[in-house]
Amino acid sequence: MSLDINKLLRDNIRNLKPYSSARDEYSGEAAVFLDANENPYNSPWNRYPDPRQLKLKSRVGEIKNIAVPNIFLGNGSDEPIDLLFRAFCEPGRDNVVSINPTYGMYRVAADTNNIAVNLVSLSAEFELNADEVLAAVTDKTKIIFLCSPNNPSGNALDNLQMLRIIEEFSGLVVVDEAYIDFCPEKSFLPFLSQYSNLVILQTFSKAWGMAGLRLGMAFAAEQVIEVLSRIKYPYNLSILTQQKAIELLENEQQKTEWVSVILNERTKLIENIKKYPFVVKVYPTDANFVLVKTYDPKGIYQYLVDEKIIVRDRSSISLCEGCLRISIGSPEENATLLEALDGLV
Repeated sequence: MSLDINKLLRDNIRNLKPYSSARDEYSGEAAVFLDANENPYNSPWNRYPDPRQLKLKSRVGEIKNIAVPNIFLGNGSDEPIDLLFRAFCEPGRDNVVSINPTYGMYRVAADTNNIAVNLVSLSAEFELNADEVLAAVTDKTKIIFLCSPNNPSGNALDNLQMLRIIEEFSGLVVVDEAYIDFCPEKSFLPFLSQYSNLVILQTFSKAWGMAGLRLGMAFAAEQVIEVLSRIKYPYNLSILTQQKAIELLENEQQKTEWVSVILNERTKLIENIKKYPFVVKVYPTDANFVLVKTYDPKGIYQYLVDEKIIVRDRSSISLCEGCLRISIGSPEENATLLEALDGLV
């Protein structure tokens, strides 16, 4: 799919003259900085961070095997999600297509920007049907959101179904891979050079253990990344976030070990949870959590709260009736959960 970005962009964004910060106009080393109205004391925190995050992007590019011009870094993945709406969707006129159920921030960002959402239900087993997704597209549809592995179901969507959607849709297709590190399926990153309408979201919050840093990634064609970079806040990632992320990214072995432990714990937790008489079903998962259907989700949730164990009640969400979503914790945390559930029996 060859993307004509000018046809997708909102008129005001196409004509926007971006804000130019002091650090945009000069980058490099200097002895004296008198250009940004900063306090000269309390170095290095007195200085504005690099608005282009070049050192951090360079490290991310090495890890992901992606060129820096194809990388956008934001305050979590939620920032690029919101920016995509602001750049490409005209409020009150355009719409997006999203699967259901899925990550709730797509809908929140759409509602915030006054963009309609055409929902396409997954199957009872949370499977994706490309024909149904494409049938929901109108002449005002700008973006399709696909989360794989999906949240809250945990399963990876079928790659061939996703590729059909990417190939046949003339707008942007956003593939959210927040949980890809826990999944046997490969990332869609190698397809970026083939499909200019593909946007891939990833995060450092899960496998890398950096949720508190609020650092998300978007990978896309250079023309898409340039648009997101033009409309983001000038200094959207602090010096602290950039420095700490660079430091933590030097230890890929630690991340690999964490993922291995989580996957092993996931297998053990599923085997144990299936044995409880109040469990109806444990859904297959490719993420660092498991969706469990029970006879009494609200009662079990409250019981666990009383035991000071917090899971997520997803029973009010479409296709998730009766379901609790349980994140995979450390071996000690998972043992504590199982001990508490033993008490219910």
